Amino acid sequence: MVGERRVPGWLAGIIGTVVLVGGWWLLSVTAFTPAEGTDFTPVPSPFAVVRTLLEDGFASYWTFFSVTLTEAAWGFLWGNALALLLASTVLVLPQLETVVTQVAVVSYCLPLVAVGGIAIVVLGGADQPGDPSSTAIFLAALSVFFTTVVGALLGFKAADKASLDVISVYGGGRFTQLRKVRLVAALPSILNALQIAVPTSFLGAVLGEYMGATDRSVGITLIRLQGNLDAERVWAVFLLCALVAMLGYAALGLVSRLLTPWISGRAA
Repeated sequence: MVGERRVPGWLAGIIGTVVLVGGWWLLSVTAFTPAEGTDFTPVPSPFAVVRTLLEDGFASYWTFFSVTLTEAAWGFLWGNALALLLASTVLVLPQLETVVTQVAVVSYCLPLVAVGGIAIVVLGGADQPGDPSSTAIFLAALSVFFTTVVGALLGFKAADKASLDVISVYGGGRFTQLRKVRLVAALPSILNALQIAVPTSFLGAVLGEYMGATDRSVGITLIRLQGNLDAERVWAVFLLCALVAMLGYAALGLVSRLLTPWISGRAA
């Protein structure tokens, strides 16, 4: 019996991209054509957006993208570090699992817009012009917290019980179990959670910038461009945001394949 043949991941990505760009172009020439007497449209064609992007040059966008990337990176580090630390406490004190899970769920249910309004009052924004915003870093960290906590907890539970028993028989404690068995078993789940956290942290940083108190970032640039009705450049920033998120996601996916070759081999 011949097994089902699946579409390769790279081909599926190309097909998905073509479909999205095709749908974008179709909407721009049908549902969002400029009104009579004006050339403004909220949805410019992909060709107009790419042309504007090439005319401006990538260097002109880097000045504010670099700030947002810094915020997302710090939020990624702080949020994931705290999530992994909190999930690890369950291994030492299993009775805390319900509490840790509830904390993660509550953090996920909090509306980021409302939290951002409080954070901008408590933490403030950028200290100096061009500096990262503290609120953006906080929202980036909050955005990744839930996924990493859940991924780590599921991974720690995936440890083989027979291997844990062997360590116990030879006198090993919880720390030895964590180092020798649980971390290895949890690594695929943790890496998958971190992979998802890359674009999520970037989105959280951009949302934090919408709260204000920053003069150079993706969020504040989008606000200015939207106020000027500069649709081509708004979509150009959107396109670059998607590109940054996809590159970060793909890069961590590559790291995951290198660190867990047994998972990749089994999937193949």
